[in-house]
Amino acid sequence: MISVSENNKFNFRYLKYSSLEDMFKIILSSAQSALGISSLLYFLTYKNQNIMFIYNSSIGGNLIHYNILSEKPLTKFVQLNKQSGEYKYIDDVGNDPHSIYIPILELENATLDFPIN
Repeated sequence: MISVSENNKFNFRYLKYSSLEDMFKIILSSAQSALGISSLLYFLTYKNQNIMFIYNSSIGGNLIHYNILSEKPLTKFVQLNKQSGEYKYIDDVGNDPHSIYIPILELENATLDFPIN
């Protein structure tokens, strides 16, 4: 399930996913596109919430795909299987040709205004 919110001040649209698996499908679809675009994965503690998000910019707007986590990730990467969509947190990049290795970039601060209480 996806919930959509909008921040008109900066023309951001926020898509909140009910699971990381659903959010990671954005990364899989981007990686398999003809352009081979790779999304970055960000982590931020915002209003005492652990948020993992992807930022996508396009003509006419900016999309923030996010999920609220129960706890902060303790590793530096996510290994995402391109075939099954399964993922796991890992410390180092591996060599599985069926996986995408996505760094988790931890932000100290951001000007984003997530639609959470």
